[in-house]
Amino acid sequence: MATPVLQAIEADGTSWDDPSEEQLHDLLADMSLNWRFVVVRRLDLEPVDQYYMQVYLNDDLSYQVEYREGGPEKHFQAWVPREHQVFAVEPVAEVLQAWAFGRPGWRDALPWVPWSPTEQCARHHPLTATR
Repeated sequence: MATPVLQAIEADGTSWDDPSEEQLHDLLADMSLNWRFVVVRRLDLEPVDQYYMQVYLNDDLSYQVEYREGGPEKHFQAWVPREHQVFAVEPVAEVLQAWAFGRPGWRDALPWVPWSPTEQCARHHPLTATR
């Protein structure tokens, strides 16, 4: 059996090795105020815990999306407002799927700003206010 490249982890700790694009979409679509986050880790890059993308569902049903590609200087975040009820997860799912499967363009799809321990939500980040 091949070594997994990706691992998705749900809020309750359930994990999925090498999830498909459809599984990633469904994990995000199933998020709720009780099951607020999904983390997808790259297992093929070292150190493993430094290469991931995670999605958090805020109280207002907007999304906080983060990705990290190594050390703390390569940790970024974006805030995605909830604009439509039915397809709200689509822009986030498309970015996560593109990142997970190495497709170009995901970096340009959201307004990424550096992650900050003092402004842990991109909505309040000083660089977001200038966009």
